[in-house]
This record gives sequence, C-alpha cells and structure tokens, in this order.
Amino acid sequence: MRDMTAEDKQGEMAKAKKNSSKQKKQIKQVIVVEGKSDTQRLNRLYQVTTIETNGSAVDERTLLEIKKAHELHGVIVFTDPDISGTKIRQAVVDAVPGVQHAFIERDEAKPSHKGSLGVEHASDSAIEEALANVYQLADPSGVDLEPIAQKDLIALRLIGTPDAKDRREYLSSQLHLGYVNGKQLAKRLALFQISLDQVAAVLENYQKK
Repeated sequence: MRDMTAEDKQGEMAKAKKNSSKQKKQIKQVIVVEGKSDTQRLNRLYQVTTIETNGSAVDERTLLEIKKAHELHGVIVFTDPDISGTKIRQAVVDAVPGVQHAFIERDEAKPSHKGSLGVEHASDSAIEEALANVYQLADPSGVDLEPIAQKDLIALRLIGTPDAKDRREYLSSQLHLGYVNGKQLAKRLALFQISLDQVAAVLENYQKK
C-alpha cells in the first residue's frame, strides 16, 4: 500500500470535517452572542450562524444586521448572564421586536479558572438545554394574562425573605429565565407570559438548600 501524499491527507481531513458537520444539529435562526469565543463554542455543537456584538454598546450597524437576520431567519439572543449581557438584550429588543431569547444560569457560565461569566464556559448540556427552551417576549397589547403583583411574590417568598434569592434562582433554573433579581422578576415573568399558577407549581418542588 502506498504512503498517503499531502493531497491524500488534505482530502481525508476535508472528508472528516464534512462528516462531522453532518452530525451536528442545524439551527435555522441566527444567534446573537457577545464575542468570537461564544461563536467558536456554539460551532463545536451546531451548524449555526452568529452575530457578535463585541461589547455591550451595540452599534447601529450591528443592530441593522440583526434586524435583517431576524426578517430572513429569525434571531435568538444568547448573551452572558451578567450586566453586559442584559444591556445587549435590551438594546436588541428595543431595536428588533420579536426576537427570541435563550438563557444560561450564572453558575453554568463560570470559567474553570479566573475570568468573567460567559456562554463559552457552559457545558454542552447547559447550552443545549438553553437553546431547547427559548422564549419570545409577549406583545403587551395582546396579552390578557393577569400580571403577578408584588404581594404575590412576597407570599411565595420570592422577595423580602432570607431564602428569597435561593427560591428565585430555583425558579429561574426550572423555567429557563436566566439570572433575575427581585426588582426584575415580575417584569420578566410578565414578558414571558408566565402565570402565577405556573410559578406556584414550580415552587412546590423547591427544597431549601
């Protein structure tokens, strides 16, 4: 048998790459991420197109690119679970209504060593779970759902109690809401059309840490 030439090796590598891509699930929507590392992380799992914001100050050109992608393919915003990621989400929502949202929890986005939170640090299962449970913001004009009041959140011990933070983190994890503090919770639940009954049902299974 003859030795493989450089051309043979290149052919084998191209074939392997092609077969590998065939095994990846294709995501039809374009995913908005914060940077190149996030894109590389997603490309290891999926056939996917991303738009990178490269910082929390999303410029007009990037917003126009996101708008065009949403018109053609749909868009999922998948940013880091921190202040910067929240700012990017809001900027995109304000400019491009109707995009979808995927979230990972803060503990899923922690680096193995020192560094900031990021989608690129999440496990395969955490990313797959997030993208399998995307949300689309409700149109306030077409929502009949009764808003969840502060008194309801207090009664469910989601605000104003020693274990409120733990209970919010559990609720967020179960409903894939991403990190949310007490002030943001009612608004986040309303935007994603989550009812008081749904919240109460989830918390029935909460066990104190």
